[in-house]
Amino acid sequence: MSSKLEEQVFNLKFTSKQLQRQAKKSEMNVKKEEKKVKAAVEKGDMEAARIYAQNAIREKNERVNFLRLAARIDAVAARVETACRMQT
Repeated sequence: MSSKLEEQVFNLKFTSKQLQRQAKKSEMNVKKEEKKVKAAVEKGDMEAARIYAQNAIREKNERVNFLRLAARIDAVAARVETACRMQT
């Protein structure tokens, strides 16, 4: 029984790390989109700048959601780990 719980803890921590990596990727995408916004504004192409800005906002929200989900999964992993220790 405890080996299954330990495996679940491992899987939860692994998933949390994956979400944190995705958050970093989203942060990089935000920076790319912001550069595109700046370039479009300098060219005077406001429609393209607006689209790039919307993409940047979407990526930023996605990043926040990834971090929020990772934190929740970390909390669950901690609870499962505590339950595993209580059994032994």
